[in-house]
Amino acid sequence: MDFFQVIIELAQSTVRLSTPLILAALAGLFTERAGVFDIGLEGKMLGAAFAAGTVSYLTQSVAMGLSAAILISVLLSLVHGYASITQRGSQIVSGVAINFVVAGATVILGQAWFGQGGRTPALSDSGRFGTIRLPFADAVRDVPILGPIYSGLLSGHSPLTWLAFLMVPVSWWILYRTRFGLRLRAVGENPSAVDTAGISVLWLRYRAVICCGILCGIAGAYLSLAANAGFTKGMTAGKGYIALAALIFAKWRPKNILFACLLFGFLDAFAIRYQGYAFLLIGKVPVQLMQALPYILTVILLAGFIGKAIPPKAGGVPYVKER
Repeated sequence: MDFFQVIIELAQSTVRLSTPLILAALAGLFTERAGVFDIGLEGKMLGAAFAAGTVSYLTQSVAMGLSAAILISVLLSLVHGYASITQRGSQIVSGVAINFVVAGATVILGQAWFGQGGRTPALSDSGRFGTIRLPFADAVRDVPILGPIYSGLLSGHSPLTWLAFLMVPVSWWILYRTRFGLRLRAVGENPSAVDTAGISVLWLRYRAVICCGILCGIAGAYLSLAANAGFTKGMTAGKGYIALAALIFAKWRPKNILFACLLFGFLDAFAIRYQGYAFLLIGKVPVQLMQALPYILTVILLAGFIGKAIPPKAGGVPYVKER
């Protein structure tokens, strides 16, 4: 196969596989900038994917499936908010609990409702997101260089993929160019000063976790309504944790999040394409090692090989109002 065509296909796979990571990492960006550490991204994505697959199958409506995904994810975010913001509980324990509960509940409910081992039935075309073909994509396919880039890389993606990439500059604008974003970042750095100004710290943090729930809901819906034709057991496969690692690697900046998620997506795409491939001087690499590439990079990044990443000063600390 032509080398340039291989690059185009790898890039297209990278974009598709990066989509849920971008959405989940941006979701974590809002909460962590507000001082709420959220390790429950994985559970919210998984719960949203199950809700999307279930409701879309029952209603044969992709819009209803997406709405259900966002609703379930926001509800899980509010549970995390109640435990860690209102009750001032451990944010780590709360997030881990959500991951465990959702991982078990989706399998139990899926088996009880559909009897397919935790899966939802395959979705029809009306219950899934289709792809967007850009104008003249087929006509310019054979044009050298530009044709494959336009028709093979830019065209043929889900609407949620375009939304994920659009959310990067939108998130930057919200955080750095709006009053809400200024207050949100201030809450993550110095909540006492925000409280002194007469602004509710708790309400700002709740708004942040709601934003997180919406984005995680879209990420989960992408997995079951766009990347796949329904929900499968454990289909997030650690993507929430990888998104969290990408967020830290990006040092809590939207632009850097995009590149970090593309890096993780590329490794995933590379591992899928070259499973069992015999490399020059190395030979055939075990399939398990190729599949573990994104997770190995996650461990390396979290081990501190990314330089000094300074989180928001009030991150992970429940706010107690001074009397």
